[in-house]
Amino acid sequence: MRESAFVKRNVKKWEEFENLLKSENSNPDKLSDLFIQVTDDLAFARTQYPESRTYVYLNDLASKIHGKIYKNKAEDRKRFAEFWKYEVPMIMFESRIKLLYAFLIFAIAIVIGVVSQQVDDTFARTILGDGYVNMTLENMKEGDVLAVYGRDNQMDSFFAITFNNVRVSFTAFAAGLLLSLGTGFMLFQNGVMVGCFFTFLAQQGFMNQAFKVVMLHGTLELSAIVIAGAAGFVMGNSILFPGTYSRLASFKKGAIKGLKIVMGLMPVFIMAGFIEGFFTRYTRMPWILSGTIILGSAMFIIYYYVLYPIKLANASKKKI
Repeated sequence: MRESAFVKRNVKKWEEFENLLKSENSNPDKLSDLFIQVTDDLAFARTQYPESRTYVYLNDLASKIHGKIYKNKAEDRKRFAEFWKYEVPMIMFESRIKLLYAFLIFAIAIVIGVVSQQVDDTFARTILGDGYVNMTLENMKEGDVLAVYGRDNQMDSFFAITFNNVRVSFTAFAAGLLLSLGTGFMLFQNGVMVGCFFTFLAQQGFMNQAFKVVMLHGTLELSAIVIAGAAGFVMGNSILFPGTYSRLASFKKGAIKGLKIVMGLMPVFIMAGFIEGFFTRYTRMPWILSGTIILGSAMFIIYYYVLYPIKLANASKKKI
């Protein structure tokens, strides 16, 4: 093909590419497609017109596209880091009242579970099920009340537990669609179960062992449920109290904020699953080690989801 014909056939496409490169918000996927097309044209020009201006022009255009693509990728990586460094903490600061509501409902439900089991020692069978209670009683006879944690393969446990944590937390969030009532019910239900469970084990004389073993992963796991509950309240309240927005617009904003909170919990889910899958099975772990893990987990949750958001918000106000 003559060089002039080659240029005439493709010049409009190249001009479109140049205009796309000048755009500040160019689509990375479109740029990738563009890069492939230009490199194809460049390869043809290199073979047919190696000393021509067309080859030089296309080589320069391909270099610009390549640079733009990798610039966008670097910005995407920066955006990924900023999500956990700034975005999630700032949303948590905005949602601090909802987090308090979620915590209070969960804490009150735990107290109700404790009192209910103390008043009626068969309450555990109603809440936890006969199968779980009977299995736990059998483990007590064998001298390891929490042997259930060491029965499965470590990696299988890790994946199963992490998936379950994600499922429960997303359910608590999604229940916010029921005008926050669904989320409140889930927090209440889980709180009663926790209070009943620990009281049942305390009545059998295993409170010390139960706390140091279960709270290894439970500190992160239960905290994640409360935080996911706050996300559910964010979404539910956006429907109930739209403010100056239309109800639909308010719901969209609330749903996005709530979803970001739950997505921000992913590292917590993974760490809780890892601890439960690989460490909780060692039910005779020394107190010094289990206490360190429990304390470290609690400090992380308090700092990242409560103190750091306040610190970040105060720093933002000073800048303004």
